Amino acid sequence: MFFLQMSGFPGSGKSTLSREIAKRTEAIIIDHDVSKTALLETPAGAEMENKTSGSISYHIDWSFIESMLSQGKKVIFDSPCLYDEIIVNGTDLAKKYQAKYKYVECYLNDFNEINRRLKNRERKTSQIKEVNSLDDFNRTLENSKKPADHRYLVVDTSMGLDTYIDEVMEYLEE
Repeated sequence: MFFLQMSGFPGSGKSTLSREIAKRTEAIIIDHDVSKTALLETPAGAEMENKTSGSISYHIDWSFIESMLSQGKKVIFDSPCLYDEIIVNGTDLAKKYQAKYKYVECYLNDFNEINRRLKNRERKTSQIKEVNSLDDFNRTLENSKKPADHRYLVVDTSMGLDTYIDEVMEYLEE
C-alpha cells in the first residue's frame, strides 16, 4: 500500500500521470480540483473566497484520503504541494496506516508550454485559465514544498508520459 502525493504547477501533468499510475496500480485518486470545484459550484461556494474554498476542500480531501488509507487502499493525492501542512498531513497519515509515503513532482519549467496546456484543457471551475506573469510562475515553481525526510522523485514532464512512467513505477515499488 502507498500514499502518493503528486506535486507540480497547474498544467505540468499531475492528473495525466496520476491517471496512468492509478490504471496500473488500482490506486484511488483524490483530486483537489474535483473537491474544490464541487464546493465552488454550490450556491454558497459561488460567493466564497478562493482561500476559504481551498481550505475547506483540503479538509474534505484529507478526510477522503484517511478513509481510503484506513481501508488499505493505495491513494494518490493530485494537488499542487504549496503548503508545509500538505507534507505533514501526508507523511502522518501514511505512517498511521503503515502505507509507503511517496512524493512525485511533475516539473515543467516552460512558461509558454504551461500556458498552452492550460488554455487547451477542459477546465474545472477551480482551475486557472493561464499564468498571468512569469514572476508568478517562477515564484510558484521555487516555493513547491518537498519532504525533508523522504526520498522523492522529480520528473521532467516536457516530454511524453512514456519517457518517465517506468521511472515513476520503479520508484513506487521501492
